[in-house]
Amino acid sequence: MEGDCLSCMKYLMFLFNFFIFLGGACLLGVGIWVIVDPTGFREIVAANPLLFTGAYIMLAMGAMLFLLGFLGCCGAIRENKCLLLFFFMFILLIFLAELSAAILAFIFRENLTREFFTKELKKHYLRNNDTDVFSSTWNSVMITFACCGVNGPEDFETVSHVPREEEATPEACCQRQLQTREGVFVNKEDCLRGVERFQNRQGCYTVILNSFETYVYLAGALAIGILAIELFAMIFAMCLFRGIQ
Repeated sequence: MEGDCLSCMKYLMFLFNFFIFLGGACLLGVGIWVIVDPTGFREIVAANPLLFTGAYIMLAMGAMLFLLGFLGCCGAIRENKCLLLFFFMFILLIFLAELSAAILAFIFRENLTREFFTKELKKHYLRNNDTDVFSSTWNSVMITFACCGVNGPEDFETVSHVPREEEATPEACCQRQLQTREGVFVNKEDCLRGVERFQNRQGCYTVILNSFETYVYLAGALAIGILAIELFAMIFAMCLFRGIQ
């Protein structure tokens, strides 16, 4: 009976580690995609230190889970106590790091409010100055998502540090036939003069929130699933470790 329990635990351990292996592969893939994606996300990540750090943390976590899932599978099948102990310690460290990251994300969630982005836009945006990373990033976002400012074109009416002669709608808010930097303007002159039908009137905050709402819930569910799998994997690893003679 004890041998049957040990054998069952071994294969359950293998199964949980296989899911950790797949979860690590998913995180690794998402991290690489965010960093190298050519449609503007790369510039967004590069311009925001928080997102830049988060993307590389995701990449590192994915690689580590990928490796540890593989080691856990090997330790379970070969019944190697050294590999199991190594696996348990590192999964515990990763589990605590992910839990800490989730708590910090909850604490600093106010940094993702509409008011925060509006204040930062009015403070740092230099309109068509693509040599400025912040402005270039916002221009890429507005072109890619066919939106304007955080709330709409009115966000740019009170940008105090921009010269008076430049206080028109930014080019990035003008409608294009194709939503890329190379896309042809529908009517650039009338757009810059304030003709609304040639402008993208919807704010980027709402557009991006609607675009990624499904994916945010999916990412949250995936994170909870990974934490649960890691917890069970640690329990099985320790039970298997104690059961191996």
